[in-house]
Amino acid sequence: MLKHVGNHNGKKVILLFREVPNEEHMCLVAYSDLLPRMYHDEIMRVLESAAGQQAQSFSDALFRTTLPDGMNCLQALHKNNFIKKVPTNQVKITPTPTSSVMLDELNGILNEMAKGEEAVKKLNELDSQIQKYGKNKKVDNRSPAQKKAAAATTAALTDGVLSDSDLARQRMDQAERMRADANRLLQEAEQLVKEAADLDPTLKQNVKPAAKKKTVKV
Repeated sequence: MLKHVGNHNGKKVILLFREVPNEEHMCLVAYSDLLPRMYHDEIMRVLESAAGQQAQSFSDALFRTTLPDGMNCLQALHKNNFIKKVPTNQVKITPTPTSSVMLDELNGILNEMAKGEEAVKKLNELDSQIQKYGKNKKVDNRSPAQKKAAAATTAALTDGVLSDSDLARQRMDQAERMRADANRLLQEAEQLVKEAADLDPTLKQNVKPAAKKKTVKV
């Protein structure tokens, strides 16, 4: 498969520019059979090279090429009037001997792909910024009681002294958290005992009935 080659009105062409700036319906080509041997051989060498095939526009590769006489290849083509402007809907791109596509159709496909790639790039940049912001943003995982106690402490420290009321409130909040943790652990212990008895019925006689829960008033 060879890029940047096709035909126009039955003549072989080398596609230099897929689209002319501000004239997207036109392109720039060079008729390969009309090129002097020196030009033709050097241009085909570049065209078939990795640099030529990877170039989005073949003119970029030619601009970096010097002819045996020392002239810049692209400038030499322009100076000697070998570059022609023709409508894209008249140029048939022939990457292989058995496949072809009209240049205007190919341009439409490539331009849509370019838009998609640009959109993906912008989304990736936005996602990167969001992730960066998320890493720098501190997440407050404290419980409401902890936030309340911290706020009270901060306010008291701002005044320079913790009052007895502030200390008492902190201890009450701490007691509530400890009670909640204790109840959770008791429930988990009862569940483990039940599961053990289900696995081995002989253990049921050793299972002590759960103590009646007491409500502690504070």
